[in-house]
Formats: sequence, structure tokens, C-alpha cells
Amino acid sequence: MSEDRKKYYIWLPNGQITQDRESSPWNFEIEATDNEIIKLRELFDYNYSIGEENFYRAHVPYLQYHFDRENDKQDITLQKIYEMIYALGTEEGRRHIESMGILQAKPTDDGLEY
Repeated sequence: MSEDRKKYYIWLPNGQITQDRESSPWNFEIEATDNEIIKLRELFDYNYSIGEENFYRAHVPYLQYHFDRENDKQDITLQKIYEMIYALGTEEGRRHIESMGILQAKPTDDGLEY
């Protein structure tokens, strides 16, 4: 695959990655290689599949959110997505992510960090 960087536009709510800035709304602009986009797509896909698991788990009333490893996995994956967008993004995007404070490690009740 090519190591040339191309511009991509990321829409976080649905994990959309496009090269056409006019085709849909977007949150972040990045420049990435083909391999980096494949990795970002894998993170979005994994986060989506965990989200489906969480949907079904949400219907089990005795499981609390803060003791749920699937929710922790989704939070960790979302942080990895933001880390990747931060590394590949524009200065404006990096400032926005910094303002969110999402890149600071946070301990969970089950010992994982995200």
C-alpha cells in the first residue's frame, strides 16, 4: 500500500471516513496513509460491535454501567480513536481534543485504564 498521505474527513457519531469534505458532515480533518486509515476503520468497526453488545447488556437490569467491562472496552476504544485522530489531525482538531481532556488516562473499577 502507498505511504502517501491523503486528506480524510472523520464523522465520529457513525464512524464515517471520507475523502470528500462536501459529501457529509465531519468533525475532524486528518492526513493519513492507507495503513493508518485501515487501522482507524478497524477501531471504528470494533467500537461499533462493542456498542451492539452494550445495547443487549443494557436490557439486563442488574448489571451496573460502572462495573461493565464492555462499556470499559468501548471507552478505551473511543480513546484510541481520539488518540489516532489527534496524531493525524490538524492543529485545530488537536486543540479541540485537548480541550475535551479525553486523552488523559482514567482508571476504571476493574483495573483497566482508558
